[in-house]
Amino acid sequence: MIKDIAYGFELMGLHRHPEHRMDYMEWAPGARYCALVGDFNGWSPRENCAREGHLGHDDYGYWFIILEDKLREGEEPDELYFQQYNYVDDYDKGDSGVSIEEIFQKANDEYWEPGEDEYIKNRFKVPAKLYEQWFGPNGPETEEELDAIPLPDAETRYKAWKEQHKDDPPSNLPPCDVIDKGKEYDIYNVISDPAWLEKIRAKQPPLPYWFEMRKGRQAWLKKYIPAIPHKSKYRVYFNTPNGPLERVPAWATYVQPGTDGKQPFAIHWEPPPDHAYKWKNTHPKVPKSLRIYECHVGISGSEPKISSFNDFTEKVLPHVKEAGYNAIQLIGVVEHKDYFTAGYRVTNLYAVSSRYGTPDDFKCLVDEAHGLGLLVFLDIVHSYSAADEMVGLSLFDGSNDCYFHTGKRGHHKYWGTRMFKYGDREVLHYLLSNLNWWVVEYQVDGFQFHSLSSMLYTHNGFAAFTGDLEEYCNQYVDKDALLYLILANELLHTLHPNIITIAEDATYYPGLCEPTSQGGLGFDYYVNISASEMWSSLLKDVPNDEWSMSKIVSTLMGNKQYAEKMLLYSENHNQSISGGQSFAEIMFGEYENHSPESLASKESLFKGCALYKMIRMITFTIGGGAYLNFMGNEFGHPKRVEFPMPSNNFSYSLANRCWDLLENEDVHRNLFSFDKDLMKLDENQRVLSRGLPSIHHVNDTSMVISYIRGPLLFVFNFHPTNAYERYSVGVEEAGEYQIILNTDEKKYGGHGLIQVDQYLQRTINKRVDGLRNYLEVFLPCRTAQVYKLARILRI
Repeated sequence: MIKDIAYGFELMGLHRHPEHRMDYMEWAPGARYCALVGDFNGWSPRENCAREGHLGHDDYGYWFIILEDKLREGEEPDELYFQQYNYVDDYDKGDSGVSIEEIFQKANDEYWEPGEDEYIKNRFKVPAKLYEQWFGPNGPETEEELDAIPLPDAETRYKAWKEQHKDDPPSNLPPCDVIDKGKEYDIYNVISDPAWLEKIRAKQPPLPYWFEMRKGRQAWLKKYIPAIPHKSKYRVYFNTPNGPLERVPAWATYVQPGTDGKQPFAIHWEPPPDHAYKWKNTHPKVPKSLRIYECHVGISGSEPKISSFNDFTEKVLPHVKEAGYNAIQLIGVVEHKDYFTAGYRVTNLYAVSSRYGTPDDFKCLVDEAHGLGLLVFLDIVHSYSAADEMVGLSLFDGSNDCYFHTGKRGHHKYWGTRMFKYGDREVLHYLLSNLNWWVVEYQVDGFQFHSLSSMLYTHNGFAAFTGDLEEYCNQYVDKDALLYLILANELLHTLHPNIITIAEDATYYPGLCEPTSQGGLGFDYYVNISASEMWSSLLKDVPNDEWSMSKIVSTLMGNKQYAEKMLLYSENHNQSISGGQSFAEIMFGEYENHSPESLASKESLFKGCALYKMIRMITFTIGGGAYLNFMGNEFGHPKRVEFPMPSNNFSYSLANRCWDLLENEDVHRNLFSFDKDLMKLDENQRVLSRGLPSIHHVNDTSMVISYIRGPLLFVFNFHPTNAYERYSVGVEEAGEYQIILNTDEKKYGGHGLIQVDQYLQRTINKRVDGLRNYLEVFLPCRTAQVYKLARILRI
């Protein structure tokens, strides 16, 4: 059942059929007529339409159109109307010159034993023989005549006849027996010989002979012209109660969404086998901890333009590998009409965005990422859909309830998007197949499910949540959406055991990461959205010396019951895109044009960089098994993201990334060096995969935080001015502790205040912070250190 609902893309939409034709299937229950129009038929709504009756249209709203390949001039149709072609291979046995008659004869000689097929080909032969034997050549021809003839025991007659012919060859005897059970409604029963029946059932279907009849691609190219050539433009045409309309097919895999006033259309993507993309690399092994690099392909270049998949593959992927991340998460890849939405108002769920390149270009991107050992995740939007009609699913078949709810429930309260009708079987089929499509077709390794609160509640998540269970178990919960998420995780993890699913839910629905077998939703990770909101609020609204260490720790730790399943980030794309500010822009605000002119601006820049490193380090090391960073933030990208729109006169000046800063700017190169070493810390010391840290020191007065994770001790001094010469921090294990990472090192742009002889500290045997021993450490203001237990002392 799971496979049936997960592979709808093999049936729906436009597909090549081996019987020299194209098949198109669409679900549009509100339409009265359906046709495929495009440049291949002059956009005619009459040439390629669904036939009435059988296969053309069923009672469930499915339309089926067959587009026959065209015979080339001078060619004759195939001898068999069901002749198949192996479209992928150039040559096979069907091109060897063996005739159809020879193949049939070969099948007859090799598949059936002598005489065995007599009763298959002539199934009335046995009854006719028996009838003549019983009643003679002039037997009764009607039921009335039959009743008039006194019938002796039919079984006795038959056994006598069989005894008389016992010396005949086996081929002359029927593979059955006649047994009279004395039933009034049946004169005799014909029961097959068990031995013969078992032998027939044991035979394999004669598929090898059928495949031998297929011809190869070269034979197809010689005889036929494709019904729809590669790169043809097309749309689906419906006649509805409200009149005719054209739509981009719901299952289209390559779409031009119709920007700049142009009409949208689907593009038939069927490159010849010798030009189709061939995969080179396999999926990387899933790591125990995830270091995710979040990317947007369009803004990934340095120039003020839309970058392509190929640009990203060539320039960004090597940078991600160098930076030490082990996964990329792509936003805005699925087709959307409006570029300024960053890809969150999806119009075509099965299509990669054509503004970045072709489907094969995206396959190359994924393949190259796998070759570098990087997993590839998609930010998937199944929580709502764009309200566009010509290119999206809204009013797809002229009705308002095809894919979405009707009335107010079918519209998001604030975003102007449409809400899926998750309780409809066809909608489930569409969405679940879509998840499997991206894994099967494009080899992606996982999904982050965007904005689950929009779909889980009829109020779209716009309500106060205090954590009370009643808030998750009331009339506002969309139980169909809940069931869909359970099915999605069950399906993905059953078909693809190594898949990763991440839930982005601002309400933290109970059981997000519990197994479906235990009543949970089945996600592997959930996003702690509160962390980035906290950092943003502190930076904008709270003076640095008034920050609460207790609030920072409690927010970053999230729900301790599920903390190991938590994905943390200090900032993702939300803080940077359209209307927001990146943290670097907030903290480096006085550092205009990256050329400070005064000591005051230099000091301001230094303090901003110091705090920037501390925020990233505590967010990275205190949380669960996954961490995320938005493209460019690893080196403190100084500008926000702003997509071209009317408010900025459609400018691309902020819709890019300043990669050149890594080449000629010390500040950003130093920050990048620190971030790389932070990623190496996890790679070498397995920080994220060690389980939750033990937080033993949180002092709001001194603004110091300390915790232990495995053999590592983390110490943070967030105070903007106070340094501490001999600060006592408790540790459990007695021994020598060595600094292995220090945010104040000069190579990271710090002052280097901690001397070399202070990098190694020995414990003092006294209980501090509830632990048996402690260290006296030097803590410069706005710095953080990571100590590792280098040698254990036995006391």
